[in-house]
This record gives sequence, structure tokens and C-alpha cells, in this order.
Amino acid sequence: MNSFRFIHLVQFVVLMSLQVLLMRNLVLFETGFCFVYIGFILFLPIEMDKVLLLLLGFVCGFTIDLFYDTSGVHAAATVLMAYLRPSMLKLLTPRDGYEVSDHASLPSMGWRWFLTYGMTLIFVHHFTMFFLELNGFKLIGFTLAKIVASTLFTGTVLLIFQMLFFERRARGFR
Repeated sequence: MNSFRFIHLVQFVVLMSLQVLLMRNLVLFETGFCFVYIGFILFLPIEMDKVLLLLLGFVCGFTIDLFYDTSGVHAAATVLMAYLRPSMLKLLTPRDGYEVSDHASLPSMGWRWFLTYGMTLIFVHHFTMFFLELNGFKLIGFTLAKIVASTLFTGTVLLIFQMLFFERRARGFR
């Protein structure tokens, strides 16, 4: 259990550091932003306590808000994503159910499952964050373009991150 906590602590520090030091300045065509820090919430074990999940979502978002000076926008979006995660996992439950050791990751669950799970929650996070940041529905066309571009950018970076750093396990990794 201690190695489990250590691995997730390292993952938290790495993703937060990447976000603050590198991804903050990496923007595609003034539209696509990459928020890799949400990978921490996405990659947690499937059988995670819901209260702990919400608390971790808040800590993640609040940490980024401190560095980005965004007064709670990231915290709100990340908590919403963490709140919706168990429902999304329940919706995507495989026929045989989840195994105790399963993580919500590409190597553990496979391409189709992870793309559905990950892109949906990333979209929810970005939609919430950009509209809270905008403080309404002004400039809806440009904001929707930012949401779509950022979702694709973040999703692609998180897929690459998993392919490089997660061990290849089993179920349907093709």
C-alpha cells in the first residue's frame, strides 16, 4: 500500500511540475491549451473512495490555481470532473466487470475504453474551465474552438504520456 501511495505522489508531483513549468507556455495557435495535470485524476485506480477522489480533485485544481492565479477556475473544473468520474466508470463497466487491480489507464483497459472515458472527462473539464474563465457564454464560437482544440491536445499528450511511462498490462492493449 505504501508503494501505491508513493507512485501516486510521484505522479502528482510530476504532472503538476510539467503543467506549471512546461505546459503553461505551450499553446497551439492561441487556441489549444494542454492541461496534463488532470491526468492525475484520470489515472487513479478505479475503486477509489469518492470523498478522497473529490478531495484530490480539489487539491489538484487548487494547486494549479495558485500558480496560474485563476481564482478557483481549475479547482471547480477538476472537482466536477472528479465528481463525474465514478458515474463514467460505471457507465463503461466491461461485461466481466473491473478487476481489483485495474487502473483507469490505456494499458489496463484498452484503446476504445480509455478514449471514451478520457476524452469525455477531459471535455467536461475544459468546457467547465473555459466557460467559468470567460464568466458566461460570450464569444461562444471561439470558446468552443478552444474547448475542442484543448481537449484534443490534452488527450493526445496524456495518451503519449501513458504509452511512454505506464507498464503494459493486459486487458485489450492492442
